[in-house]
Amino acid sequence: MGLTHTPHEHHAGHSRPEATEGIQVPYQDNPDFLENDSDWASTDSDSASTAIFNGSSPRLRELEPTPLITDYHQFPSRNGYDSGDDPDAVPRRIDEDQNEKPVTWRSLPKKGQLAIMTFARLSEPLTQTSLQAYMFYQLKSFDPSLPDSTISAQAGMLQGSFTAAQFLTAVWWGRLADAEWMGRKRVLLIGLLGTCISCLGFGFSRSFVSAAIFRTLGGVLNSNVGVMRTMIAEIIVEKKFQSRAFLLLPMCFNIGVIIGPILGGSLADPVNSFPQLFGPGSLLGGKDGVCWMQHWPYALPNVLSAIFIFASLAAVFFGLDETHETARYRRDWGRKLGKKLVRLASRRRRHYRPLTQSADDESLYLDGSVGTWSAPSSPARSRAPPRPHKRQGFRQIWTRNVLLTLLCHFLLAFHTSAFNSMTFVFLPTPRAPEGSRTGFFHFSGGLGLPSSRVGLATAIIGFIGLPLQILLYPKIQSKLGTLTSFRMFLPFSPLSYLLMPFLVVLPRIAWLVWPAFTLVVGLQVVSRTFALPAAIILVNNCVTEPSILGTVHGVAQSISSAARTLGPFFGGWGLGFGLENNIIGAVWWALATEALIGWFLLWSIYEGKGIERKKDELDEAES
Repeated sequence: MGLTHTPHEHHAGHSRPEATEGIQVPYQDNPDFLENDSDWASTDSDSASTAIFNGSSPRLRELEPTPLITDYHQFPSRNGYDSGDDPDAVPRRIDEDQNEKPVTWRSLPKKGQLAIMTFARLSEPLTQTSLQAYMFYQLKSFDPSLPDSTISAQAGMLQGSFTAAQFLTAVWWGRLADAEWMGRKRVLLIGLLGTCISCLGFGFSRSFVSAAIFRTLGGVLNSNVGVMRTMIAEIIVEKKFQSRAFLLLPMCFNIGVIIGPILGGSLADPVNSFPQLFGPGSLLGGKDGVCWMQHWPYALPNVLSAIFIFASLAAVFFGLDETHETARYRRDWGRKLGKKLVRLASRRRRHYRPLTQSADDESLYLDGSVGTWSAPSSPARSRAPPRPHKRQGFRQIWTRNVLLTLLCHFLLAFHTSAFNSMTFVFLPTPRAPEGSRTGFFHFSGGLGLPSSRVGLATAIIGFIGLPLQILLYPKIQSKLGTLTSFRMFLPFSPLSYLLMPFLVVLPRIAWLVWPAFTLVVGLQVVSRTFALPAAIILVNNCVTEPSILGTVHGVAQSISSAARTLGPFFGGWGLGFGLENNIIGAVWWALATEALIGWFLLWSIYEGKGIERKKDELDEAES
């Protein structure tokens, strides 16, 4: 029917899509009809039946019948959701149901940003595991007259000084990362620079006091893990990618376990290890050998580690975007220079088009095609930064679920760190003398492996963990969910701790001991493969306010550092107690009990929703 536009037409709203037949709409009796219902407004040109009022007096017009909509899939509701055939069903997003692709490693968004953070994260486990290979011998070189027991105690003090310093400072670095004037990227740069200085200082130390100072300095300035977890949570805005994104950080540990001891052990004391290269009369050493390598025999591994750390620092400075909700809008000179360097490096002499600069005078962007350049508008610069809001206080952060989740995180870090340190001591400990075993529980000793076999045994941990993390974990986690997979696989750890001491009672037959050792260690590796990233995700999803995300991850790192300080101390003391009292299994079984307590606590927590993003924010983050 024909449409007549009147002066009152802009007041007329359309009826909701219901089945109507011969409905009379009184003008005076329905004053709400005059209001413009923005939720249901549509253009008049698309409407087949419109209530029109002519003249100044109210009139009644019949609305023609509107057909019932029987296919709910073809009619999206006003909030963009689709309810399916059942109007009472939980609504779901249409754009989530259509074209849904399976999550793979290739489908991860922001792969370049994740690669930079993985490169930066890898620097710490490489340095830590490299130190373990030669720390005893470096401390021995400081004062050869000291007994081995004193050297072992000094090594434990150096290990604990780093994590203890992290425990004291990680929370404050997390608060700084949440501050608008600082942001995540600056804190990460400070942490990498501090680790680089600490590494060089430790390598060129000539006394235990000097080495302890530089190790403590590295712990004070290093809060990289908490900041990286925060940045990953802000880069990966969709939960379906979290299982793979948060897995990148634990993967670096397994890579460090494999590569670090090899580099540290082979490069320590290079004049004696490679006399043909660095010794007297060698190609690089000249007549008397490389002087600084003779004066600082354990500096070379630290120099290479420092170079690696500095390279990761440069990658962060030039290539990593700030993710803080407010700080990301300020001008980043390092990122701007990095884009210009990439543009200069990838420029071709042929088959190129003129460059177009963006409206905000920012750096130029590649559009992904070969030989062409474009400058799409930058979402982060196209609108003003959000108005600063008041940050929540500490008391508003600590809900019951957050506290219990952090407690589970502490217990997990405690028994995994204790297991790592105890394994390094348990494997080379000599076997107990024959006949010392009395009963089922009273036995002592270790596996009595030589140093070369200890390196092989620790490498097994990394070789088992990497394939599980890359291939198995993402698929199982996506099917079971984060908390369910955590609850299902964590009991493998106490089972491993329960069986570990019984390896010493096996006959000294290689084909029997090594498969049994691989099986027992494999149980623990499978458990932590699922537990460590799950603990990170659960902590991250406890937070619903972006302004405190860095603080909570800083607290989590501080708690983890405390656990990694106490765990090795407890493990070392427990092994000593077991060796003295002919009950080496006591400390392992106590560790199994602690892991079971953490497993029971998992049933009292729930997975939060995390920081929810709106649809336009998701599109902006993925663009």
